[in-house]
Amino acid sequence: MIIDLRYHIASLAAVFLALGVGILIGGTMLKTDALVESRGQIAERLEKQLAQLRRENEAIQAQVNCFQIKSDQQKDFAGQILPFLVKGRLEGRRVAIIETGGNGFPGDLIATLELAGAKVQSVTTINGGAGEREGNEAPEEKPGGKNSGAGQLNSRLAGEIGRCLTTGGSQAVLNDLAEANVFKLSGEYGVPLDAVVLIGGSRERERAKPQAIDLPLIDYFQAGKIPVYGAEETDVPYSYMKHYQKKGISTVDNIDTVPGQVALVLAMAGRPGHYGIKPTAQRMLPSLDGAEGSVHAGS
Repeated sequence: MIIDLRYHIASLAAVFLALGVGILIGGTMLKTDALVESRGQIAERLEKQLAQLRRENEAIQAQVNCFQIKSDQQKDFAGQILPFLVKGRLEGRRVAIIETGGNGFPGDLIATLELAGAKVQSVTTINGGAGEREGNEAPEEKPGGKNSGAGQLNSRLAGEIGRCLTTGGSQAVLNDLAEANVFKLSGEYGVPLDAVVLIGGSRERERAKPQAIDLPLIDYFQAGKIPVYGAEETDVPYSYMKHYQKKGISTVDNIDTVPGQVALVLAMAGRPGHYGIKPTAQRMLPSLDGAEGSVHAGS
C-alpha cells in the first residue's frame, strides 16, 4: 500500500513537473524576438504591397486622364470638321425620323441634318407595345397560319404610320395611340417626304422585335418609292442592322457619333452602304473622293 501511494505521488509530481516545464518553455518562446520579428516582416510586406497598389492606381489614373484628354480633343476636332463634311449635301430634302426602340436618339442628329440642308419635317417615337410579339427573328408568314393575323396587324399599323407621315391620313388613330403613350408625335405630318431615317436597336431583349414595326415600315416606304435609311446607337445590346440590311437599305450603326452622322448624310447624298463599327458594317465612312455637292439618290 505504501509503495502504491509513493508511486502515485511520484506520478503526480512528474505530471506537474512536465506542466511546469511546458509553461516555462511556452513563456520563453513568447518572450523571444522571433515572434516580434515575424510580425515585423508581415507588416513590412503589407506596407510594400500597399505602396505598390498606390503606384499602380496612380499610373492607371494618369492613363485615364490622358485618354479623356485625347477623347475630348477628338470630339472637339470632329465637331469642328463636321460642317465641312456635311454642309449643303442634303439641300432641300424633306426628312422624317422614326425612332422605334424606345431609346431616344442623339439630339444633335437633327442639327446635323439641318446643317446638311435637310428639313426635318417630323419626329415619331414609338414607346413600345405597338405590334409587339415574341421572338427576335421575323417568323415566316403563311396564309391562314398562326402568324398571319399578327403580320397583317403589324403591316396595317405600319401603314397607318406611313400614311400619317406622307398624306396626313390616320392622324386620329395616331393621336389616340399617342394619348395611350404608345407614340410621341412632333412636327409637321402629311407632307411629301424625300427620305425616312429609321432609328432602331433595343436595350431590352423583350423589345428587340424589328419584325413588329420596323420591317413593315420599310416595306411601306419602299413601296412608295421613299428611301429609308436604318440607324442605331453604338451601344445598343440588340442590333437591328442585319434585319435592315436584308431589306436592301443603307445602315449606320453608330448614329450617336460624329462619324456616324457624317456617314448617314453621305449615304443620303448618294453613297449607299453599311457604315459604322459593328461586324455588320462594311466600313466606317463612305469614300470622300469626289463627294462634293449633294446628290439625290435612293437608299
